[in-house]
Amino acid sequence: MLFDMTENRRSAIDILLKAAGYLDCAVKHVLPQLPSEHRRDLPVDLAEGVLRALCLQALGQGVDIQLGLAIDSTKATLAVKRRLACEMVKYWQQAQDNITNLPLANGWGEKHRFYVKWKYIEAKAAAYYYHGLILDEGNTEKSHGMAVSALQAADEYLKESKRACEAFNAAVPISRTPPLWGTMKYLSEKIPKDTSSKVRINQDLYTYEKIMETAPTLPDFALALKPDEYQLPDVDSSWNLENVNKGQTGNNKD
Repeated sequence: MLFDMTENRRSAIDILLKAAGYLDCAVKHVLPQLPSEHRRDLPVDLAEGVLRALCLQALGQGVDIQLGLAIDSTKATLAVKRRLACEMVKYWQQAQDNITNLPLANGWGEKHRFYVKWKYIEAKAAAYYYHGLILDEGNTEKSHGMAVSALQAADEYLKESKRACEAFNAAVPISRTPPLWGTMKYLSEKIPKDTSSKVRINQDLYTYEKIMETAPTLPDFALALKPDEYQLPDVDSSWNLENVNKGQTGNNKD
C-alpha cells in the first residue's frame, strides 16, 4: 500500500511538470505570435502573468509532494527537507509576483490570488521550521538563538497561513475549509510542538513584528524542478492558407 501511495505521488509530480510545460509553452511560444491588439483583448485569465503564475504554481505543488515523500522517507536528511521547503518558497513567491499587479478584483481571479498567498505563507512556515532544526544542531549559543528565532517565525507563519486559508475560502465563490493533508498535516502538529519545546521564553514579550525582524534569512537554493519541454504540433494541412483561400473562392462561386 505504501509503495502504491509513493508511486501515485510520483505520478502526480510528473503530471504537474507536464502541465507546467504546457503553460510555459503558451507563454514563450503562443502568446508572442498573437498580434498585440489580440493579446490586449484576451481575458485576464489568459494574461501572461496568470499563465506564468499557474506554471510556477504547478512546480510549487510538485515540490510540495517531493517534500512529503522526503518526510515519509527514513533516508531523507534535514538538509534535503530544508532545501525542498526553501525551493517551494521561491516558486510560490514568484507565482505571487506575477499576479500582484493584475486586475483580478472579481471572481476566480481574486480567489486565485488568495490561494497563491496562502500557499506562499505555508511554504515559509515549512522552510523556517527545517531551517530552525538545522540551526539548532549547532553547538554555539548564537546558532541556538538563530534556531529559536527561525522556529518562532515558523510558528507565526503557520498561524498566518490558517488566516490566509480562511480568506481564500471566504472569497467568492465560497468554498469549504479543506482537511489538512500531505506536508501541512504533518507540520501543523510538529511546528507548534517543537517550537514550544525549544523556545523557553515569555511569549508575551515577542510581537509578530519583533519575531519577523529577528528571523534569520533563509538559504537561497537553485530551483531544481523545471517544466517539461513541450513543442506545439505541426499545423494541420486544413489550416494551410492556400486551402483556406480555395475554400473561400469556392464559396464565392456558389
